Amino acid sequence: MTTADTAPTAIMERISLVLDTFEGPGHLTLAQVTRRTGLPRSTTHRMLERLVAMRWLSREGSNYELGTRLIELGSLAVQQNRLHSAALPVLHELHRVTGHIVHLGILDGPDVVYLAKIGTPGAAVPESRVGGRITAARSPIGRILLADTVHHSADPHLSRIRDDGIAFVNAGVVCGIGAPVAHNGSAIAAVSICGPSATLRLDHNAAAPVRIAASTIVRRLRADDGHLAPVLQRRDQLRAMPTATPRPHLQYA
Repeated sequence: MTTADTAPTAIMERISLVLDTFEGPGHLTLAQVTRRTGLPRSTTHRMLERLVAMRWLSREGSNYELGTRLIELGSLAVQQNRLHSAALPVLHELHRVTGHIVHLGILDGPDVVYLAKIGTPGAAVPESRVGGRITAARSPIGRILLADTVHHSADPHLSRIRDDGIAFVNAGVVCGIGAPVAHNGSAIAAVSICGPSATLRLDHNAAAPVRIAASTIVRRLRADDGHLAPVLQRRDQLRAMPTATPRPHLQYA
């Protein structure tokens, strides 16, 4: 039977109340958290120990402090917000230039989670949404990010994608091209375009605007925080690309 004290909303409010006490001071004891929250001592102790088990808090002796998992989540939220802000004008320009649906996504386990989407899909392109998921192996964003996580001997196909710095996906009537956004030599996200196979060619000419968009996002992030590395792609391959058919010029802020 669910009581008012055990209802999900009440539990979340208490968790928030407990975590809020750590705003400012580094370490707190059980007595200090109890006093600051006004919760029963037994309830406070049970919640603190549960948060320690979840790595939201850590405990050393009788002192509690913010845990690694909470710090990781906070860092990820800041990073994704910065990434979205830096990427959005670039994604709009990529859509304007190519005319195709543009996505920005990250890898979450076996799935890609979309952080941004520009453009309205036509009849041939499946619907997608911000916050939506797709199996990583089925998307160019997923393949480029999976390629960044495997050893070269583990999967030759993904190893080639990593070496090329570009992923092509042909799903029949729909296809896509993805390129990585790199941080300290690792892909933290990826950009893709997708459209009908009849209008989107899977070649390096079509991939060039996607590469440019990904590297432009990196430069915008570097302007805000100088710890980002260039996009994962081999410069010799870029120089060796065949001359592209004249395309609309990409101009990014």
